[in-house]
Amino acid sequence: MMLLNNVGPDNYTYPILVQAMGSRGCVFEGKQVHNHVLKVGFEFDVYVKNTLISMYVGCGSVRDARKVFDGSGVRDVVSWNSILAGYVMMGDVEEARSLYGLMPERNVIASNSMIVLLGRVGRLSEARKLFDEVDEKDLVSWTALISCYEQNEMYEEALIMFGEMNGCGIVMDEVVLVSVLSACAHLSVVRTGEMIHGLSLRTGVDSYVNLENALIHMYSTCGNVVAAENLFKMSYQLDQISWNSMISGYLKCGESCKARGLFDSIPEKDVVTWSAMISGYAQLGQFTETLTLFQEMLQKEVRPDEVTFVSVISACTHLAALSQGKWVHTYLRKNGFKINAILGTTLIDMYMKCGCVENAQEVFHGMEEKGVSSWNALILGFAMNGVVEKSLETFSIMKKYGVEPNEITFVAVLSACRHMGLVEEGHSHFASMIEKHGIAPNIKHYGCMVDLLGRAGLLKEAEELIKSMPMVPEVATWGALLGACKKHGDKEMGERIGRKLIELQPDHDGFHVLLSNIYASKGNWHDVGEIRGMMTRNGLVKTPGCSVIEATGAVHEFLAGDMTHPRIDEIEEMLNEMSKRLRLMGYSPHTNEVAYDVDEEEKETTLFRHSEKLAIAFGLIAIGPPESIRIIKNLRICGDCHEAAKLISTSFNREIIIKDRHRFHHFKDGSCSCKEYW
Repeated sequence: MMLLNNVGPDNYTYPILVQAMGSRGCVFEGKQVHNHVLKVGFEFDVYVKNTLISMYVGCGSVRDARKVFDGSGVRDVVSWNSILAGYVMMGDVEEARSLYGLMPERNVIASNSMIVLLGRVGRLSEARKLFDEVDEKDLVSWTALISCYEQNEMYEEALIMFGEMNGCGIVMDEVVLVSVLSACAHLSVVRTGEMIHGLSLRTGVDSYVNLENALIHMYSTCGNVVAAENLFKMSYQLDQISWNSMISGYLKCGESCKARGLFDSIPEKDVVTWSAMISGYAQLGQFTETLTLFQEMLQKEVRPDEVTFVSVISACTHLAALSQGKWVHTYLRKNGFKINAILGTTLIDMYMKCGCVENAQEVFHGMEEKGVSSWNALILGFAMNGVVEKSLETFSIMKKYGVEPNEITFVAVLSACRHMGLVEEGHSHFASMIEKHGIAPNIKHYGCMVDLLGRAGLLKEAEELIKSMPMVPEVATWGALLGACKKHGDKEMGERIGRKLIELQPDHDGFHVLLSNIYASKGNWHDVGEIRGMMTRNGLVKTPGCSVIEATGAVHEFLAGDMTHPRIDEIEEMLNEMSKRLRLMGYSPHTNEVAYDVDEEEKETTLFRHSEKLAIAFGLIAIGPPESIRIIKNLRICGDCHEAAKLISTSFNREIIIKDRHRFHHFKDGSCSCKEYW
């Protein structure tokens, strides 16, 4: 205020002072200047008044700005636009709408402001209507509406509007092109993105930093990593989004080494950068790397976000790393993360796939928001863990709560039926899916029904269902029937379907092995030799049994016949102890499980080196009671290992949980949760 005492104030000096206050956000000092304006009689000068309105708006005090506006005897276009801009900035739609309706002359600037505001709050139809009412649309008008569409995830509408804009001959700028490129990225329409890139080159706006970054993001997201890489190398000013986009682009193309090299070269990584790399590892199936990088992230004291946790929990699921999954769950609780529908569903899936049914239920019941995917995870989890009654009961409760089932729900329900051979109930649910819920069965639903019928021994009905399918059956559907033929001893049908499958998919080792086993069970060693010869000629090798177990803070992997584990001597001792105890309990090896024309002693040795038996032996020496021994196997558990696990659970008084390719087997006190139906 000393400046006012030394300089003769006029209607030019005051606006300069007021603008200075507004730019600094100094509302208190601005009010002092305002009071001085009133004292010296400049309160009716429209130029001064407009500056005061803008100052109050800039300081976030729209109420004071409105007082100045309402007290103005004379208002011009700037007055109206300034106060309207204040309401737009606040997001006050109703007040802005009211003011806009009172304007004596609606100019383009005011209309553009209203379009931006309506789009920001999701009132797109009103924004479009207002846009259509503007007689002389300028670049800002088009940009405002296109940006509204893009920000509200109406990407196709954004591109359509951009096409209309281009057809009207409106000169483009980098702002609208950035919005349109974002729409291209979300829709993965790389050709449209390339056309817009060409347009930016022709109009000479391609050198803008924001546009360069948007192009890198678009090309990376759409999978054209070469184009993105070329732009990335030529750019001098890259933002964090571009670095993150390039990392995601490399990962999308499976180039994890390039992605990691770029990741390591970034001096300052934000949470999005860490999440991009961690999620990429998870999506590429590099689950160990996922967990290792997550630990590094925590050591750097970077707070993870929801995307990070979903990827990390998924990695724990695939590695059967239950203790690490539980640690992540505890971290979420301790650090105040809300278990929303996405995180909760991921946790339910992890616990169910680790055989921890009670933990999964606790997560579900503790969730405030439950989507249909949350219910699906619970229903399917119960089914795969053998708690079929609970699975179907949960489905009933879900419907009572008014949650509409979807396609995945019925896959889960039909899976529950097939795990217990509930043929009539399966037929009923299959029919209700179509008739009551209007869901057309897909290949997975038919696959469940074929498996249900096949497991129940209704082989001819299963084959007829396959032939009646309105789509081409998957090879896996025929494969389920082939497995059922082997289980129920229908060697003739099994031979016919097995031959058909080998013709359909000659590179599938599993079908060759199943057919070979069927021939072996008939003692037809000539045909066994033929199938083995076909496998050799096609370069096929039987997928080895592999079992994974978590113990001592690490994940341990065992292959059939494995002798490489650091504790193999202890494992061998435990195998011998297991063998002694089992024989005392009347165990007799199921040597018919070994489809080789060798002597019985060699067959027994082969059986006792199955991967799940090695994992059980390791679990008995590495995991103390009463903790359960949890194992995940890549193939279906064989009959001999199934019988042995039941007896071991009694002899050693331990619960053993084995997840094979089809379901969970909870062995306890000499029985299994599958109730011998597997």
